[in-house]
Amino acid sequence: MYDYLIVGAGLFGSVFAYEANKRGKKCLVIDKRGHVGGNVYTEEVEGIHVHKYGAHIFHTNNKQIWDYVNQFAEFNRYTNAPVANYKGEIYNLPFNMNTFNKLWGVTTPEQAKQRIDQQRIAAKVENPTNLEEQAISLVGTDIYEKLIKGYTEKQWGRSAKQLPAFIIKRLPVRFTYDNNYFNDRYQGIPIGGYTAIIEKMLAGIDVRLNVDFFKEREQLESLADKVVFTGMIDQYFDYQFGVLDYRSLQFETQVLSTTDNFQGNAVVNYTDRETPYTRIIEHKHFEFGKQDHTVITKEYPIEWEYGLEPYYPINNAENNAIYKQYKTLAEKESTVLFGGRLATYKYYDMHQVIGEALTTVTKEFE
Repeated sequence: MYDYLIVGAGLFGSVFAYEANKRGKKCLVIDKRGHVGGNVYTEEVEGIHVHKYGAHIFHTNNKQIWDYVNQFAEFNRYTNAPVANYKGEIYNLPFNMNTFNKLWGVTTPEQAKQRIDQQRIAAKVENPTNLEEQAISLVGTDIYEKLIKGYTEKQWGRSAKQLPAFIIKRLPVRFTYDNNYFNDRYQGIPIGGYTAIIEKMLAGIDVRLNVDFFKEREQLESLADKVVFTGMIDQYFDYQFGVLDYRSLQFETQVLSTTDNFQGNAVVNYTDRETPYTRIIEHKHFEFGKQDHTVITKEYPIEWEYGLEPYYPINNAENNAIYKQYKTLAEKESTVLFGGRLATYKYYDMHQVIGEALTTVTKEFE
């Protein structure tokens, strides 16, 4: 008999299992995939650690979280500095003085501010009612048209005029020549990949892979006193209030043996509407690889349907209202703990998932 059945071997489930195991609790971790790690899983392809489910760059301002994750891996000095490709034109992200100089030829912050202000005023957007109006009110028309509109419409599968303004309440605009995407104090990629971190967390703990909780639910639940559930909360409650919406992704990965450097950067966003993928990831650059070949992944956003992996919750008013009903049910469960992005219907960064897991551990054991 186990103390905890942990459904999902991603970051939340693995952190909880590690902490419970440390406290002498017996845990069984299951996952429907054939590997541990959830979406942070990295697999070695031709000597290069490939981020199988999209780019994952660890970043946080929380020293406690940084110290916590560093007990499982040494992190390199990788700094996220993506670039945008708009019909062959290259721009730095986030929007900064390098971006403004390329767009307008300006060389001072004052000149850049004037350009943006002129475009804001000309657009005459008083009370933004959709994403397009919100973006233009923040950064003007040039940046919106070249670097936001196409990418966002591909990402969400809808016209920017149909998307709610709150999706981009604020956009990172910097009047410095700084290409560092994150402002966080701590940032890097674990040397050896993320999978090694999860494997260290789960060392000595019973793990069963290729196990679908919902196909063997009754039998699995009988194995433990409590359940830690990190899957889709609406599925847990048999969709009784309706299905929560997500956007999903498809990945197309290629090994390129004819070049050692395909695009010169780990992440390049394709911001025009016509290019079907949103970005290309060149994985070797995350770890400053010197291999004589390279591996790239094209990322295609798609509509989510049952059976596909849910990546991005669509947190509009309708979905949030449905989730609230499930949350009320979850709070009544005395022997089930819910955690992670799917069980809480939130898009979390990695450090936030770890923080949530450690908070859950504190509530459970202390």
